[in-house]
Amino acid sequence: MQNRKHDANRGEVLGYVHSLESFGSADGPGVRYVIFLSGCDMRCQFCHNPDTWKKGAGTPYRASDLIEKAWRYRSYWGEEGGITVSGGEPLLQMDFLLELFSLAREKGIHTVLDTSGNPFSREEPFYSKWKKLMKMTDLVMLDIKHMDEEGHRQLTGQPGENIRDMAREMSDLGQPMWIRHVLVPGRTDSDGQLQALADFVGTLKTVERVEVLPYHTLGVFKWENLGIKYPLEGVAPPSPERVAHARQILK
Repeated sequence: MQNRKHDANRGEVLGYVHSLESFGSADGPGVRYVIFLSGCDMRCQFCHNPDTWKKGAGTPYRASDLIEKAWRYRSYWGEEGGITVSGGEPLLQMDFLLELFSLAREKGIHTVLDTSGNPFSREEPFYSKWKKLMKMTDLVMLDIKHMDEEGHRQLTGQPGENIRDMAREMSDLGQPMWIRHVLVPGRTDSDGQLQALADFVGTLKTVERVEVLPYHTLGVFKWENLGIKYPLEGVAPPSPERVAHARQILK
């Protein structure tokens, strides 16, 4: 689960990057420099980036080089912007994240971690590294896919209880977070499912915002290009009224 490849010349952990975005506007507060890391163990039926699943793929970077690239755009960040690390699943490259966020903190860069929480575990050495990472993370954007355990496994191929455990632990640590939920008709949009999520969020002390992300089909061509059957074929995006209803429940 940990990426431990090092650059022989400089002793830094290498991170495997799928892509970079210089002016992200939907990945945290303000204008963000967004780093999409490669690798994910979840197989969400609605995933719009299946090309990020493969571990060890993409372009290898040193943390210092990425910070240098991001720093060139600092004049656009204002008071709220900074860097966001997304994926894939960034927690699969924990050692690299620790180096990256440590360097960002030295420069006073606001850091956002966009994660599904899937790798979270209280086992060592992951847990101690994760707690260290939280001390260097200004905001966590946590995707909660489904509140029902069986529904979560059907939708993502992975369990969900450890993700909820991570949310509770962040709340106890005082870690600011945004909760994100993808609204998929017939999968995650029932009133019961939404109310269960609202009730869970209500138990967390540090949630600053809840975002409803309407399901879309813009990434279907990637599944086709990869030769993978798209599991939600025929499912249409939710209506604006249904999205508004979900936001009303979760606000």
